[in-house]
Amino acid sequence: MDEKNMQNPQGYYPAQEMEPVMGIGQWLVTLLVMSIPCVNIVMLFVWGFGGGNQTRANYCKAYLIWFVILTVLSLVFSMLFGAAITAALSSSMGSL
Repeated sequence: MDEKNMQNPQGYYPAQEMEPVMGIGQWLVTLLVMSIPCVNIVMLFVWGFGGGNQTRANYCKAYLIWFVILTVLSLVFSMLFGAAITAALSSSMGSL
């Protein structure tokens, strides 16, 4: 047995301190703020990268990741469909 197992033979590790669970009221405030345009984006950064509750911070970081992914996808699709519509319009105008 190595020294680590001699000190802790059963593999027991002390429990880590847990943060308090966010209550219903805190989640209602979070969702209310998230429904306000422009304020929600600012608060995502404040709650996500501030020193607040870790559960809300993880939620905000995940929301920001989805926001970036969907924004990039919408830009790509807009450019693809815009190019397709422009090509279709220019070919139909050329045949007139």
